[in-house]
Amino acid sequence: MFEKVLIANRGEIALRIIRACKELGIKTVAVYSEADRDALHVRFADEDVCIGPPQPGQSYLDSSRIIAAAEVTNAGAIHPGYGFLAENADFAEICESCDIVFIGPTPDQIRQLGDKVRAKELMKQAGVPVTPGSDGVVGSFADATDVANEIGYPVILKAVAGGGGKGMRVCRDMAELERGFHLASTEAANAFDNPDLYLEKFIENPHHVEIQIMGDAHGNYFHFGERDCSIQRRHQKLIEETPSPLMTDELRAKMGEAAVNGARMVGYRGAGTVEFLVDRHRNFYFMEMNTRIQVEHPVTEEAFEVDLVKDQLLVAMGEKLTYRQKELIHKWASIECRINAEDVEKDFRPTAGKLTALHVPGGPGVRVDRAVYTTYVIPPYYDSMIAKLIVRARTRDQAVIKMRNALDEFIVEGVPTTVPFHRQIFQHPDFIAGDYDIGFLDTRFKRKKSEEAPPVSEPVSSGDDKTATTPD
Repeated sequence: MFEKVLIANRGEIALRIIRACKELGIKTVAVYSEADRDALHVRFADEDVCIGPPQPGQSYLDSSRIIAAAEVTNAGAIHPGYGFLAENADFAEICESCDIVFIGPTPDQIRQLGDKVRAKELMKQAGVPVTPGSDGVVGSFADATDVANEIGYPVILKAVAGGGGKGMRVCRDMAELERGFHLASTEAANAFDNPDLYLEKFIENPHHVEIQIMGDAHGNYFHFGERDCSIQRRHQKLIEETPSPLMTDELRAKMGEAAVNGARMVGYRGAGTVEFLVDRHRNFYFMEMNTRIQVEHPVTEEAFEVDLVKDQLLVAMGEKLTYRQKELIHKWASIECRINAEDVEKDFRPTAGKLTALHVPGGPGVRVDRAVYTTYVIPPYYDSMIAKLIVRARTRDQAVIKMRNALDEFIVEGVPTTVPFHRQIFQHPDFIAGDYDIGFLDTRFKRKKSEEAPPVSEPVSSGDDKTATTPD
């Protein structure tokens, strides 16, 4: 259906897509802002087009400039990666109207699943367990109070159009609910231009477990097991692994079937992730569905020996998936650490600056997805993630050891990073034992002072999560 793909993204995910396209014999077009003129995705694409100033709103989030770049280079398809326009239904619709293939689900699927209230309704219809809560938007504090009294405290308010922890408040009594309702609504309006909230029962210290699914245009749906994403700070993932230490074969089968049923409910097409909360009794509840490739997709690729990005491209070309579900089993244990350019000592503040030295680990079972190099200048306009370190081994214990050794080999100078922070996590006895949940960093992990050198420049905020390339 297409011979050339424009990649509407930057950084390591742009490089990842370029590699997949090359293996399929597809030409690539890189778009870039003025801040990314020296970026690696620009160098390795077959063609490149500058689409504007550094600010995302005038470049990577400007759909008209991206469509113009596709038309001038005669690109027949656009891959949005993750973040930016990846879950923008209007952009997907514009692509269709211009006879450009959007490599992802349909605009209608993005809209339905991007609205968390609507997505919850669809999952209920598909028989997927959902967290007790409001039937749709809670329009006022009084409505929220009625629901909270019915299901019992604690409860959590969530933005209908939310992500990245914005527009979210945990409330343990009516006083907190009143205060939280107004704060969350205001925050949601500022972040997503939509103040609507819904309310759910708050599940104490669950695991955050997601199921990777893939669907094609021929009615075939498959799941690729789970990823445990419970090591988080401020609702942002830091470490992901598969299989989950919490998982049993029975639970995996149930969650996988639920995820596939949810995808089938809307005739889903392409790669997607169904996210769940799992309590200490191994009850699981639907949280949301991400209609794109995830940052942490390499964990699944390594564990199952698949190529999810190539599958995305093949599905977009109308090809039929040829997997057999019973054959999709873990061949390896895999763990990923997100390496961010952040000053951990200053509450994980994103930092910009020049990398004066960079050495990445290697060896059997070690993968590093990155788009930075020595002398590369990290711009202040985008997400702070600079690399993903992924390992695989026969057992989780072996993977933990391999990751610990790989982190010791990972050298970054010029800006502070989260590498020393990750080293400390992989020395913690509870994490080593697989005994952790979403509250791990807040309740059980005591961080030691970082041994990294200070940054060479003043930290600069990376901006709103909606403009970042890593929104998970």
